[in-house]
Amino acid sequence: MIWYVLAVVLGLALIGAVAALVVTEWRSRPPKPVAASAAVVGREALDVVNAGLRRLTGECLRSGRSLPDLYAVVYSEERLGLLLAGAEEAAPAPWTAEADGERWTASLDALHRPGPEGEPALPYALTVTVGLDGPDRVLVDLSRATGPVSVTGPDEEVHSLVRAVIAETLSSPVGALAEVTLVGSLAGAGLVTGEGPHSSRLHTAATLEEAFARATSAAPGQPQHGASDVTQIFRLIEGSSRIAVQGEAPHLFVVAASQLPRRQGALDALGRGDALLVVGEAPAGWRWRAGAGGTLDTGPLGLKITRHVGRFA
Repeated sequence: MIWYVLAVVLGLALIGAVAALVVTEWRSRPPKPVAASAAVVGREALDVVNAGLRRLTGECLRSGRSLPDLYAVVYSEERLGLLLAGAEEAAPAPWTAEADGERWTASLDALHRPGPEGEPALPYALTVTVGLDGPDRVLVDLSRATGPVSVTGPDEEVHSLVRAVIAETLSSPVGALAEVTLVGSLAGAGLVTGEGPHSSRLHTAATLEEAFARATSAAPGQPQHGASDVTQIFRLIEGSSRIAVQGEAPHLFVVAASQLPRRQGALDALGRGDALLVVGEAPAGWRWRAGAGGTLDTGPLGLKITRHVGRFA
């Protein structure tokens, strides 16, 4: 009986000691911020993302390796994370592979250290902010969708989100070479206001067929082949396959669901590496839904967005 009581006492003491260690360790860790800092929400965050993508593109080109199948970027002020659709455990410097190669991360200190010159981030030019996951900024490469990206929800939330995506595509250093075409009724819907510095890359078209045709024939403002700022860039095409292109700027088309052509094959003219953003419910590769409280359900992407970009852009 004495030995039993002693064992119980010792067991309780051990549990108490472990609990004390856990509490001490928890208290010693700095709490993770619950809200995004000004640096994460501000425009300077896009400079960090651009620098990281340029560094990535440059490292891959110099080493002769294919670009990773990247679909999203997460910026947390201290680190930059790349989310990959296909796992790759061998990451180029200064990136470190995590989560079995499905995520590459790099500290901002590592990205800021002197290194080989970066390359224009043309392969990821349609990577735009979709919102915040708590303290982190989340960007998605719209060109990685297997079809249109439809956005539904309350009109005010949807329009503010789409407006912010368009504005960032035209003003962000990440999308410095991207083109945007507003189609049909959206061309005069006030989605883009003011005369921005990159307004020459904003176009309008009466129909989606017209928009595709103009883009194919190199609409005004699109870089020509051999342009010095896009000498040799690799673009991701259809899943894991890749192709080398020269001077082709990615294009974002924006159309209302009611004006989306329904005939079979109508979207076949959408260029590889381009993206189609549909305002309203429509057959789509990615279906997103904006909530009345500013959240965003990214559907198959599974990304948690607590405040979409239209709420802080």
